Amino acid sequence: MSELPAFLDRTRPEVPDLAVPRGVTPFFLPRLPVRGRLVRLGPLAHTMLMRHDHTPPVRALLGQALALAAGLSTALKFSGSFSLQAKGDGAVPMLIADCTEAGALRGYARYDAEKDNLATSARGLLGDGYLAFTVDQGPDTERQQGIVSLEGESLAEMARHYFDTSEQLPGAIFLAAGETPSGWRASALILERIAGAGGIDPSLNETEQDEAWRTAHILAMTITEAELLDDALTPERLLYRLFHGEGVAVDRPRPLAYGCRCSRARLADILEGFDQDDLDHMSIDGDIVMTCEFCNFDFRFPRISVQGRKTEES
Repeated sequence: MSELPAFLDRTRPEVPDLAVPRGVTPFFLPRLPVRGRLVRLGPLAHTMLMRHDHTPPVRALLGQALALAAGLSTALKFSGSFSLQAKGDGAVPMLIADCTEAGALRGYARYDAEKDNLATSARGLLGDGYLAFTVDQGPDTERQQGIVSLEGESLAEMARHYFDTSEQLPGAIFLAAGETPSGWRASALILERIAGAGGIDPSLNETEQDEAWRTAHILAMTITEAELLDDALTPERLLYRLFHGEGVAVDRPRPLAYGCRCSRARLADILEGFDQDDLDHMSIDGDIVMTCEFCNFDFRFPRISVQGRKTEES
């Protein structure tokens, strides 16, 4: 335990210092109204998904959410965090994944074993509820958020429902997560239609642009889960396999990293908001234990070191 007072101790707990240099590979089809991103979490997926004792379907759902958050966040220009959150009435009543502008990724799935009906689909695990996408750029800015009901069987279908109903340009989302001989892996392929005339062949009329988008979408639909999760198949090879007839071009890849942002200082601030009676009830054998839901790390605070919120009586 650190010798610093808890409110000053901003060090991270003993969690993996892991980064994937080529976690997100942006790409585009030159002079056509199509761009996209291929997300490969690699060993980062195994490290994050194995920190909780979840069933394989829950791990797969969380892995897909992490890949989706990473892929969507890198399409935005922001400073802060982008998150997706699903809340439902099923065995997974809460699913969270978020990614910062620097690629720090974290996620959490709350699992209720008593409600588990052995479902394997996202809808079966989440039940009825809503899906929210949020951009948070700090306390001095207003959060941007969009919310839709959970529609569809897969997480990809739920995300597409959001974009279909939010008056945005057409998009396509393909997600995969599963256990491979190399461990758990998670991946996403996200395709977007570009607005306006920027970067598009000026000789293409609107009908031809529509056809180019449909062709790219059909080609993307041929991707398999095995291809998405295959470490030996590089992003460049996979994208060429899909879109070589359209002249696919790859942009600079972006890194992803294990991005839990917990610290003793953050949790100490929370504890100081409780009154003395609440803190006494939280104490077990002289310690208060708080667990970070994202990295599943236990922080111990001696009860005598936590002052708590002052009441009028005190």
